[in-house]
Amino acid sequence: MSRGAEMQQGSVVILLNGEPYSGDIPAGNAYVICCDGAYSWAKGKVRIDENLGDFDSLCEEPVPAPLRKFPSEKDETDGELAVNRAIELGATVFLFYGGGGKREDHFLGNLHLLYKAKEAGASVATLKTNGAEITLVGEGEREFGCKKGRTVSLLPFGGDAHIMEIGGLKYTPDDLQLRYGSTRGISNLATDDEGFSFFVKKGYVLVIINEEVV
Repeated sequence: MSRGAEMQQGSVVILLNGEPYSGDIPAGNAYVICCDGAYSWAKGKVRIDENLGDFDSLCEEPVPAPLRKFPSEKDETDGELAVNRAIELGATVFLFYGGGGKREDHFLGNLHLLYKAKEAGASVATLKTNGAEITLVGEGEREFGCKKGRTVSLLPFGGDAHIMEIGGLKYTPDDLQLRYGSTRGISNLATDDEGFSFFVKKGYVLVIINEEVV
């Protein structure tokens, strides 16, 4: 199968060179892009369709061979190059793994990759770390699968946000203004094994579901 063929399903998995992801990565029909040093933890763990980056963090030649090598001095991180590549391929579902831990600046930058994906028209933009699942949600209603007892935080991203019709969480105000710079929205609790839902009337909301069950 030629590179890019699996993008017919519209999903891309992007492997980042942060803390190695310890869980399973169900790639399925998604197109899998591995960023530079992520190859050291991802090889043998998940199918890799394309290796991408400047490879300044890798001491071996990755397989498959990169389509091109980028200069180490560049404006974008390898993760952003991967998002650009996924957009080029027509991805609508972006799933990131290995983007937590190690360096806080890169972690914050990885959250901005979710924003870039959403601005490009992604229906799903999710970063999975060893401690949490982080999804950026734009205007409209979303339902989330989540076990009862999980800690859930809803944070505005890039500006104020306005959410309504919250269900399946302990604290469910009918009309919630999330002010950028405020910590309101942190540490809610899932109360239903069927998950939770809410309606985003304005802005972007980071939905953070922690892995541990309280």
